[in-house]
Amino acid sequence: MEQKQSFSELLKASLKSKDTEETVDIYFNRPVGLAIALVCKSLHIHPNAITVFSFFVGAAGGWLLFYHDIWLNLLGILLLMIANFCDSADGQLARLTGQKTLVGRVLDGFAGDVWYTFIYLAIIFRLWNEKIPFTDVEWGVWAFVLCFVAGVICHSKQSSLADYYRQIHLYFLLGKNGSELDDSKTQRAIYDALPKWKDFWAHAFYYNYANYCKSQEKRTPKFQALYAALRKKYPNVEDMPQQLRDDFRKGSFPLMKYTNWLTHNSRAFTLYITILLNVPYVYPLFEIIVLSAMYFYMHHKHEALSEQMMKRL
Repeated sequence: MEQKQSFSELLKASLKSKDTEETVDIYFNRPVGLAIALVCKSLHIHPNAITVFSFFVGAAGGWLLFYHDIWLNLLGILLLMIANFCDSADGQLARLTGQKTLVGRVLDGFAGDVWYTFIYLAIIFRLWNEKIPFTDVEWGVWAFVLCFVAGVICHSKQSSLADYYRQIHLYFLLGKNGSELDDSKTQRAIYDALPKWKDFWAHAFYYNYANYCKSQEKRTPKFQALYAALRKKYPNVEDMPQQLRDDFRKGSFPLMKYTNWLTHNSRAFTLYITILLNVPYVYPLFEIIVLSAMYFYMHHKHEALSEQMMKRL
């Protein structure tokens, strides 16, 4: 007979590693998400239903940031927080019930894009007829340019590289099974092997995922050289000398705080504050200036670490 796990045991099992988990997630988002997952499990709700629900809640929350009404803004913030809890809950529920699906991975990866699309649109339309600070010029199309640079050029690259470095760290720490470190060549091969004109979701996932992995690899040439050399010498990460793995982890660990700052929580906190203070233009500027500086620093240090480890081989 299977022994029933306590809430704290289930919560601990849902955390991949304290090296990569953010404090806000450990003590707030993950516990709330697990509570939602347990309720949904008792009601036989599928994880994908939670993800789809988060689309609508997050989109509605993002759009409510358009209004110059603090109560509507607070409601929007609440809805965005609920969407984020759901984003945690769907994965936890999938692990609890063994209902991991390819469709779920597609939807989960798409959720944040939906929320932030509506967030940036809300900021654009909120700023459109307002004056640029210290000038008599209306934002107009410049609001679109500002949010396009912040969202498409900065945000997407920051998030994808932060996720990549987190998976690399987990690879050296926990091995292949504890990480989702994938390569574009393998994902593209899976896509090419799929039957033509069948299984839309599989085609959509592997095509986009292969391109996603490719974009990460193109920006990390020194790590790619190290990774290729390591896989040639040690086909399985478990065969790698523990000292080598520990040394890479030691160099990578200080960068994990940047991977956390470049994901949702720091963005959300800054967004909420700037909206409530009625300075929404500060949020995309924060993306472009502050988070981009963190991105370039993180990238430089990680490539330097990879080059240093490569010399040892």
